[in-house]
Order: sequence, then structure tokens, then C-alpha cells
Amino acid sequence: MDQSLLELRNVSREFRIGGGLGLLSRKIIKAIDAVSFSMPDKPWITALIGESGSGKTTIARMILGLLEPTSGEILYKGKNVNEWIKRNKIEYLKEVQPIFQDPYSIYNPFYKIDRVLEIIIKKFKLASGRDETRDLIVKAMEDIGLRPEDLLGRYPHQLSGGERQRFMLTRILLIRPKLIVADEPISMIDVSLRAIFLEHLLSFKEKHSISCLYISHDLHTASYLADNIVILCYGRVVEDGPKDQIIENPLHPYTKLLISSIPVPDPKVRWAERIDLTSIESIKKFRAEKGCVFSGRCPNATENCLSETPQLKNIGSNRRVACHLY
Repeated sequence: MDQSLLELRNVSREFRIGGGLGLLSRKIIKAIDAVSFSMPDKPWITALIGESGSGKTTIARMILGLLEPTSGEILYKGKNVNEWIKRNKIEYLKEVQPIFQDPYSIYNPFYKIDRVLEIIIKKFKLASGRDETRDLIVKAMEDIGLRPEDLLGRYPHQLSGGERQRFMLTRILLIRPKLIVADEPISMIDVSLRAIFLEHLLSFKEKHSISCLYISHDLHTASYLADNIVILCYGRVVEDGPKDQIIENPLHPYTKLLISSIPVPDPKVRWAERIDLTSIESIKKFRAEKGCVFSGRCPNATENCLSETPQLKNIGSNRRVACHLY
């Protein structure tokens, strides 16, 4: 069996919430519940799709080593991520790099962007001198479509949202990781720039063999970008498979609901459904405590759905669904 680039094996993550004194007075919330999926060790884009509150960012943070799983295991190139990070964090971050939703929040506001990139080059030993460092910065910025002569010497707050996000892509080009973990990377970018950003992610895959875990609530962009799609609902994977099969023949009722919410550019076609981004309170209200996590909202729920948790089962080639209907 070929080794995966990234693999999650039965990963769960719990959080304690609520006030009171002592551990017994606090409630345990399972944000991620027995999640398993993998990415092949070749240039590849997997889209992890779900509503706000589904656990997508928690998965991203665990892959990046910012959180540890409560149970289960995350493997990168067959090695446990947390053990790798404890042993050699720089080596792991050379391989796996994030793109966050809000790039401004991770920049030091007191550093000019030149300094930010110089620190990255020094940290990962990408250049041997000042001239080579400057040449690397200029070339990476130009490849992303940024004008070094206009932007170098500025502070992060002097860049637009789109410039800051593309500046993060400049960092990716400098480091050349094997995997990008992109958590809602275009949600804070102007609509006119989103297609350009997605084209860069495709270019990274095709020209530089950089894979990407694209995390989003937006199934429309995933259908354009991804090779395969993983659907996450209330912390559980309910369906995954090749992009075309998921989009053209969704199996799980939750996936069908997401598909029906994609606007069609035809005034004669009614937008069938609206998906409201789910708040934490909504999750508490609609997530079923027993059985299928989607049974509280599912139009096809049966008694079995309310009492027994469906397991992911193989449906054809490279296709899985967790639903009692199959």
C-alpha cells in the first residue's frame, strides 16, 4: 500500500466548557469525533468542507501541531505529527505551512514586510547572503503578482487585505513546503481577487508539486479547486470521494443540502436552499447527542438514525458515506 502524505486515523478532540469550580462541573464537548481521511503522496488538493462550527479549524490546528488530538493519530509521511514537532519543529514546518483566514493577525505590526521575509529566509536557511536574500524576495513577490518596488518598506497595516493574503503566498513560494493547510483563505479577500488566489493554489500544485488541504464552507470554490472532497458535519466525516462524484451525485442528505445551496447563474433557476453559518448555540441545538449527528436536521431521518451512529462505508471506488440509507 502506498504511503499517504497526510493521514488522520480515528482522530477525536474534546474540549471542556462551562464555568463552575472543578473539572466535574464542566461539560465535555467533542468537537472532532473519530475523523479519518488521507491525502496521497503526490501533488493533490483535498477540500475539507463544512459549515462554521463543524470542526474544520480544529482539524487544521491539530495538523499544524497547535493542538493535540484527545485520541487517534495524525501522520505526515507515515510519522506521528506531534512526535515530529517535538523532535524537530523547524523541519516539520519546512514541510507543512499554513495559510490563515486573517493574515494580519499573524504579522508583527512593528516589522516591515521586508523584515518578515528576511526572518523566514534566515529561519529556514534559504539563502547564504544579503544579496541572495533580496533576490529571492523580489522574485517570489513578482511570481505572485506583487510589485516589490511598491510594497517593500511598508508595514502590514499599510497593505490591503488582498495584498496581505498574497504576501502569505509569497512566503509559501520562498519555503516551498510539500503541504499547505489553508483555513478559509479567501473569506476575507475581495470577491474580484478570489479567483486569482485560487489560481495560485492550482499553480503551486501543478508547477511546484505543493499539495493543499483547502478548508472552507464554500463548496462552489472546492468544486473548482479540489481533486477530492471531504464533507464534515458536526465534527464527523459524513461523506468523501472524488470531486466530480461528490458534486454530480451527492449521497449524504447533508451533502445534498450543501450542493443545493450553491447559487446557479441563471435567473430562471430558483436558489433551492439557504445554509446559515452555524453558531455554537446552533450546534448545541441541532447536533444529535445519539445516532447520526445530522438526524436533527435531516429530512430523511428514521428511528435507526436517531439511535445508531452510521459508520463510514465504502460505496464504489474511493467513495465513502456514513448514512443508514446506504
